[in-house]
Amino acid sequence: MHHGPVFAAPFHTPGPIADAPYSYARSHNPTWTALEEAIAGMEGGGEFAARVLVFGSGMAAVAAVFGALLGPGDTVALAANGYNVARALLKEHFAPLGVTVKTVAAAEMEAAAHAGLFVGAKLVWIETPSNPTMEVCDLRVVCGLAHAAGALVAVDNTTATALGQRPLALGADLSVASDTKMMTGHSDLLIGHVAVRDGALAGGGEKTLYELIATYRTRTGAVLGPMEAWLALRSIATLPLRAERSCANALALARFLKERPEVLAVMYPGLEGDPGYAVAVRQMTLFGPVMSFVLKDKDAAEAFLRRSKLVTAATSFGGISTTAERRARWGGDAVHEGLMRLSAGCEAIEDLIEDCAQALDGLG
Repeated sequence: MHHGPVFAAPFHTPGPIADAPYSYARSHNPTWTALEEAIAGMEGGGEFAARVLVFGSGMAAVAAVFGALLGPGDTVALAANGYNVARALLKEHFAPLGVTVKTVAAAEMEAAAHAGLFVGAKLVWIETPSNPTMEVCDLRVVCGLAHAAGALVAVDNTTATALGQRPLALGADLSVASDTKMMTGHSDLLIGHVAVRDGALAGGGEKTLYELIATYRTRTGAVLGPMEAWLALRSIATLPLRAERSCANALALARFLKERPEVLAVMYPGLEGDPGYAVAVRQMTLFGPVMSFVLKDKDAAEAFLRRSKLVTAATSFGGISTTAERRARWGGDAVHEGLMRLSAGCEAIEDLIEDCAQALDGLG
């Protein structure tokens, strides 16, 4: 059991400030501490300890990494087909300030690294599996290549969560996630986090990564409310159960959809025969609840959503209810007009397959 949320802005701080565990709620809160320790237990392990900072959203966590580490003259390399809002933040806000942005498809990052992509980069941003095309890159190899080039590595681990994939153990310097998704899993919170190895230095200075990002969070105010932190703790208690069911459902749906004549392609790293399957088996313990599949065109994709009775049309993922969307509807991703991103929930798989079957019937 965990204690209730602590609602306070100022804290009693007699004596030296350095001796006070809590002073002001923009810097720290006891409920955050409990949540950060819970997530750190998943991000770290017996061989090392992790430290975690929670944020008011996944993008606040992403922005904190970029803002704390990048400045004019720096270069960042990232996947061209990762989360489009993270790409837009770099290209539309950081690039005009003098940050050079290099992109390459997630599946091609290793080859591009061998060809010199990381030379001169300060930060390599990896998303694996990538969203929405579910491409996988080998974290051990890419992290090694990035470090050899003198770059730090951050991994967007949202689709897998730290329960399904541990980027820090695979060589990454930072593990970042939108915990709005499967980590909290009830589609009722906005929350994100950044995890680092305890004591890890940022490179080129004496400050640790944790200190840099914590300072950025305090100065920008990208903080999480204590009630949201408490609700996240409540939700994480069921994460293993939810994740096991959702990931099993995603794999079963991927196998089902692969056999349907209406489906042109299925993208899921846990699916035998997927281009990323061999790497995913090595570095993931769960393949995640998210998969994508391609129908022939926009009309077929929208008809699928209209016909389905259990699959809710929604833009997020990782919840207990199955959701899907036609990804091209939102823009920002160079994807087929009929590409569907589906997030498997915790419903009975027999019901989901039956519903998807009737929604596909006759689409051609």
